[in-house]
Amino acid sequence: MGRGYTIFDTAIGRCGIAWGEAGVVGVQLPEAREIDTRRRLFQSYPDAREMRPPDEVEAAIEGIAATLRGGHSELAGVTLDITGIPAFNQRVYQFVRSIPRGETRTYDEVASGPRATGAVLSVAQAISRNPFMIIVPCHRVLEAGGYADRISPNGGSISKRRLLSIEGARMTASKTLFDVLLPVAPPRPQA
Repeated sequence: MGRGYTIFDTAIGRCGIAWGEAGVVGVQLPEAREIDTRRRLFQSYPDAREMRPPDEVEAAIEGIAATLRGGHSELAGVTLDITGIPAFNQRVYQFVRSIPRGETRTYDEVASGPRATGAVLSVAQAISRNPFMIIVPCHRVLEAGGYADRISPNGGSISKRRLLSIEGARMTASKTLFDVLLPVAPPRPQA
């Protein structure tokens, strides 16, 4: 069979999905233009050919589309082809898949989950390399303090903030350069 891919409509734009015999190998959220989404898929999966998805992948597409229009969908049953993905990243992705819709966790909380205490940077790197957008909902993993930082390259032009908003999750306002350079000091007690 080989690898295949397709582009499909969602409430946030045209997404892409690639698969192989062992399951889904990647999801690409929309770029600003469909041609850029296709280009990103081709760069990641040059051996994939555009074709009609098998039933299992069609079910994943329906689940992704439902999620992106704010509906409830069950993506836990989608089979992922994790060939070539480091074991640590696999554990992180498994943990992240267990985060319920509308909830978030910090990188530190995720690091505590897959027996990786103290590995916050490693968790952040695994999240940034997540090829399974939405199926592995890395947008639900935030910086300490609940800040919605940027999403992985497979996120296209979509932000974590927008995805969390679609899901109805609460998050802290984005940090600004002012917040980073001049953090607010606690009030001093009056004498």
